[in-house]
Amino acid sequence: MLWKGNSTRHRVIRRVATLGTAIAAAVTVVGAGAPGVSGAAPPRAAPTIDWSSCAGDATAQCGTLSVPVDWDHPTGPRFDLALARRTATDPAARVGSLVFGPGGPGDSGVSRVVTGVSRFSAELRRRFDIVSFDPRGVGQSSPVRCSTELLGQRPAPVLTSQADFDATVAYNRRLREDCRARTGPVFDHVDTLSMARDLDAVRAALGETELTYHGSSYGTLLGEQYAELFPHRVRAMVLESVVDHSLDTRAFLNTQTATAQDSFDAFVAWCDRTESCALYGRDISAIWADLLDRAGRGEVPDPKDPSATLSPYALSGFLAPRALYGPDWAGLAGTISTLSGQAASGAGPAPATDSTEEAVRTSSNPLAIFCQDWSLPVRDYREYARRIREMARIGTDLPYPQALAVVESCLGAPAVDNPQHRLRVRTDRPLLLINSRHDPAAGHNWASNVARQLGTHGVLLTYEGAGHGSYNASPCMTGAVDRYLISTITPAPGASCPAVEPTPSGAG
Repeated sequence: MLWKGNSTRHRVIRRVATLGTAIAAAVTVVGAGAPGVSGAAPPRAAPTIDWSSCAGDATAQCGTLSVPVDWDHPTGPRFDLALARRTATDPAARVGSLVFGPGGPGDSGVSRVVTGVSRFSAELRRRFDIVSFDPRGVGQSSPVRCSTELLGQRPAPVLTSQADFDATVAYNRRLREDCRARTGPVFDHVDTLSMARDLDAVRAALGETELTYHGSSYGTLLGEQYAELFPHRVRAMVLESVVDHSLDTRAFLNTQTATAQDSFDAFVAWCDRTESCALYGRDISAIWADLLDRAGRGEVPDPKDPSATLSPYALSGFLAPRALYGPDWAGLAGTISTLSGQAASGAGPAPATDSTEEAVRTSSNPLAIFCQDWSLPVRDYREYARRIREMARIGTDLPYPQALAVVESCLGAPAVDNPQHRLRVRTDRPLLLINSRHDPAAGHNWASNVARQLGTHGVLLTYEGAGHGSYNASPCMTGAVDRYLISTITPAPGASCPAVEPTPSGAG
C-alpha cells in the first residue's frame, strides 16, 4: 500500500521532463491583489516579478508570482505565490539569487527574508540576492484554512481502543472536507511535488538559468524533489536537517523515535559532565520516568498554566523535543528539576487536547500538506498498538515522538500522488547535505540514508553536536556551506565539524 500511486508519480515526472520549459513560459506574473484562486489568464512568454517595498520592512522587497493550481493543467485556475527578496549588498560581487526553502510544513519564507535574514551569513548576503516564498497552502500563498472550532476538537493524541481509532479517522475526514471547502481548489494540490514545479517557475522568473537553493528541514524535501525533476537546472543545493522520503509507516515512526531518544541521551550526557546543569549528579532518567508516571496520573502541572496538567504525551512529544531543538539543555534541565519538585494544584487529568498544542488551534492547518506527501497507513487499532509498543522499546525516555501526531492526523487519508520512494537524483553537481549528529527532528539516520541514495550526487557534512539545524552551529559549518554555495565545491566525503559546547544559558 505504501507504494500505491508510484505509477502516477512517474507519469508526472515524464510530463515535467518534456514540458518543463513550456510550463515555465506559461507562468504569468501579477501585482499584489486579493488572495486566493483566479481564473486562467493569458500567458506571457517571459515571466518577471514586480518587486515593491514590503509592508513590514521597506528595506526588503515583496512580490507575487502567478502559478497554476494544478500543474497538469497549466492553463487552468491560478493563484498568487508570495515572495520576498533582499538584494546582494555588494552588486559587483553578486553571484546570483539564493532561494531559501522554509521548513515546517507551514513556515513562511517571506517572514524569513523580511524579519530573519540574519540566518544567512554576511558573506552570503553580500554575494547573493536572498529570496524566499510562502509555499502553496502557507502564509500568503492561498493558505489552507479550516474551522478553528473544528481544529480545537482534535481527538486525544494517544489512542487506547478501536473506538478511539475509528473516531480519529472520522474526525480527520470531517476536518479534511472542512479545510477543502474553506481553502478552495488549491487544497488538493499542496503537495511538495507541486511546490517543486512552483520553485522552477520562481527560478525562471528570477532570470536564473540554474537554481541555487538552501532548504531547511521540510524544505529539504522540496529540494530533493526539485533535483529529481530538474537535475540539469541545479547549480548548487544545500539540504539542512534532511528529510528521508523513502520510509514506510513503521520505519518513519521508529527512526523518529530513535532520533528523539538519541537527542535526549545527548542532553543527559551533557548534564552528567556540566556542573551548572540543574540536574548535575542526579539520575536524570529516573527523575524523568517518575515525571512520566505522575503525568499519567494527572499530577504534573503545566509550566504555562499551573491550574492545568501535562499528559505523558505532552511531556514526551512536545515539552522535551522543543527544548532539544536549540538545544536549550540548560532550560530543559531547569524545567525538569522544577516539575519534579512540584505538585499539581488540584487540577484533574490533562484534557483530551493538550494545553501545549496551541499551534493546532489556529485557522491554518499545515498538516494537510504533510498528508499529501506521505502515505503512512495504519490498518486498525491492533496495528497502531503494535507500533506504540515498538516505539516504547526504542524511545525508553521519549516514547511518544511528534511523528506520532502527524501519522494520526493522516489516518484515513486518501491515496497520495506524491508517495515515498528512494531518491533518483542525477544532477550535474553534487548536493550538499548538512546535519547535526544529534538532531531531535531530522535525525542523522535520515541524512545518512539520503546520502546513500544520492551516491556520488551528494555529500554529507556532519556537525558533531546537537540541535535542529546546523548551518549556524559553528564557523566551521557556516564556512563550508558558504564556500559551496559560492564556488560549488563540496567538502570531502565524510567530512565533519566538531561540536561547540552549549553556553550556560542553553543557547546552542
